[in-house]
Parts: sequence; C-alpha cells; structure tokens
Amino acid sequence: INICLLQFVFLIKIYYICVMELISTHVCKTMDIGNAGNMFGGHMLALIDESAAAYAAQCCDTPRMVTVKMSECVFKNPVRVGQLIKIYGEIAEIGTASITLNMEARRHSVYTGEQKTVVSMGIKFVRIDEDGNPIPISERVKVKHGFI
Repeated sequence: INICLLQFVFLIKIYYICVMELISTHVCKTMDIGNAGNMFGGHMLALIDESAAAYAAQCCDTPRMVTVKMSECVFKNPVRVGQLIKIYGEIAEIGTASITLNMEARRHSVYTGEQKTVVSMGIKFVRIDEDGNPIPISERVKVKHGFI
C-alpha cells in the first residue's frame, strides 16, 4: 500500500508541474544578490508579481488588473548569480471581478534541465476601470477557462 501511495503522490506532482503554464524566464544577476550570496526575496516577489499581473491581464482579456492579495510565501531554495528562474502560473479561481492565480518560481539548471521550487504562492488580482473601481470579469473569460 505504501508503494502505491508513493507512486500516486509522484504522479500528482508530475501532473501539477505539467499543468502550470510557463509565464516568464529570468537570469539572476549580480545586482539581484544580497549579502548572503542569494537573490533578494523582495526582488523574487517583484518578478513573480509582474509575471502574474501580465498573466492575469492575458487570461482576463484586459490590461487593467491590480494586485490585491499575495498569500504566504516560504522560500525553499536559494537562487544564485547566473541561474535561470522560471515563473509558472495557473488559474485557481475566477470571481465576479477577481482572478486568483497559483504561482511558482523555479530555479532551472541549464546543464541537467532539473528544476527546484524556490517559492510558491497565490496572488489575487482585481479588474478595474479607468477610475480604479472594480468591474466584472466577462462571462466569456469565465467560459474560456472553464469556470462556468
């Protein structure tokens, strides 16, 4: 039974990795590094937020999306100078005027193709009008992404 459970968990992890869409790729530069020799956490969060905002705008067919919430994030692996960072995302939920995305940044080895999760988090965006007021996400968008 334990072997079957481990195989099931492994398959779920593979499925989860395949479902998320690659949104952006970045190179860690010297100016991104703190005293400990790792990328600043704040810089990583900025990369994720920018990538997620572009993805939310693309999914919702509108350029007017603003970040309203970022869930807890735990940094699991460091990123060092010269390493690639790949940012993945998927839609978790579409509400009346909001979209919630599951986001994940991974450190990518160009030598082996191996990826290690650096940080995962949820980010919620709201669609706004030109005055900054929330407006509904279209039904067409919800249908397109299977939320109706």
